[in-house]
This record gives sequence, C-alpha cells and structure tokens, in this order.
Amino acid sequence: MSSKKTRKLPYQRRKALYGYGFISLWLVGTVIFFLIPLIQSLRYSFCEVKVNPGSLETEFAGLKKYIYALNEDQYYTEYLSSTLLETLWKTPLILIFSLFIAVILNQKFRGRTLARAVFFLPVIIATGPVFKIISGDMSKTGNTGAQRFSTMFSTDLIGELMEFLGIYGLSDKMNTMISAVADNIFGIVWSSGIQIILFLAALQNIPSSAREAAEVEGATAWEYFWKITFPYVTPFILANFIYTVIDSFTSPMNQVMNRILELKSQWDFGEASAMAWIYFAIVLAAIGIVTFIVNKFVYYEVD
Repeated sequence: MSSKKTRKLPYQRRKALYGYGFISLWLVGTVIFFLIPLIQSLRYSFCEVKVNPGSLETEFAGLKKYIYALNEDQYYTEYLSSTLLETLWKTPLILIFSLFIAVILNQKFRGRTLARAVFFLPVIIATGPVFKIISGDMSKTGNTGAQRFSTMFSTDLIGELMEFLGIYGLSDKMNTMISAVADNIFGIVWSSGIQIILFLAALQNIPSSAREAAEVEGATAWEYFWKITFPYVTPFILANFIYTVIDSFTSPMNQVMNRILELKSQWDFGEASAMAWIYFAIVLAAIGIVTFIVNKFVYYEVD
C-alpha cells in the first residue's frame, strides 16, 4: 500500500486564512449594506427617480438635482450654512472642555471612577429622543412631564445674570455669541464623552519619567501642561477633532440631516441623494483642510 502524506499549510498562511475568516462577515455586511447603497445613492443623485409599485424607475437628469438642492430648495442652503457655522464654533469648545475635564479626571481623588462614569454616561444613552427631552425640545414628544424635567437643564438665565452683574456695554453680536454658548452648554457636555476618554488615554501614556524630570527642574503646573502634557495629547486633538466634526454633522438634531430624511420619506430619492452628496463633499473637504493644517502642529514621538 502506498500512503500519501497530507500536506499542511504553512503557519503564516493559516494565520492569514483565520484573519480573512474572522472579517468575512464584516466584509459581506460592508458590501451589501454600505457600498451597494452608497453607489446606488450616487446614481440616484444624477437621475429622475419615479416610484412605481414594487419598483423604481430612473432616468438620467444630469446635474438637475444638484442645482435644485443649491438654488431651488428653500431650506437646504439655510440649514447647511447654519450647521457649518454651529460646527465651526462648537467644535473648539468641545475639544477644550474635553481636555480640561480629562486633565481633572486624570488626578487621584475620591470618586474618580464615578466622575468618569458620569461624563461617559451620555455615550450610553445618547439617543435623539433622550437628548430632546433633556434639552427641552418637546415639539415631537408632547410629554409635559418630560418638559418639566427638562427645565432643570435650562440655561436661558444668562441674560438675567448679565443684567444682574451690570454687563450692558457688549455689542449685539457679542451678546448673541455669549447667549449661544450658554444655551448650548448641556449640548457641549453631552457631546464630549468619547473625547474625554481619548484624552484620558493620552494622559495616561505620558511616562512618569517626564513628570519626575519636570519636578527636578522646578517646572510649575502651568509649564508642565504646555511643555509636557500638551505635546503628548496633540495627536489625540487631531483624532478628537475629526470625530467631533463627523459626530456634529451626523447628529440627530442636525437640520441638514433632517431635511434629507424628510425628502427621503417623501420618496424624493433624487433630491435627497444630491443633498447628501453635497453635504458629504463639504464635510470631507473641511476635514481634509483642517487636518492638513493641524497636522503641522502635531507632536509625534520618535523612538
């Protein structure tokens, strides 16, 4: 009898096959639920889409839907400009607040674990209805009990506080900016959970030798922050910036997203797709430009 030895695959090849098997379900899901709808929406943005029972008919329309979104729709450009402006001033505030809280939570004090859990809690319950209830937007919930609960988080007293302090000399633009920031304090805190966690990870990666060297040299806490802490967290500033911008542009409270979903619910797939792709191009361009600029000031540790 002649016996043939079974040929075994090399170890590296088996490891590669295990990896492909592990991500196979993710790849299938990405192709079916992401790539195909993405290409389909791009096609719809250049077509006149007619809804028939059980099917969709498409007819090529060129840039007609994009022209409609930018020139004819009465809401889209207004919502787009207000969303961009809100993101422009809210993103730096979220980053500054997140870094400030992360520095505090990195200290040793009683109840530190509870404090970290409180700031991360919005990430767990960050749903549209919950945020609307707490922030006082009862237009869609109609829940009077929730409306009374939301008054605990009201920040409309900023005008009365400025009047009490005798602050009258500010311009209308300055008053508007201060009121806008004050009215969005809860939203800023609500949107900072992930950023705080990332900054905490950066702070915990600072070697103890750096602090010991700073203490030997007699560095103050202010000098330690700007010369040791801040350079180490700059890569995470860039990561948090990208995350914050994307999170802001896809927020359930976003007017542009609501307008796109509203048109989609009305079966206007061509108009909704064109608006979504314009929105995507603007977001991608903004992230690319700011990333290019900020990346020049990021400190990367070289071994």
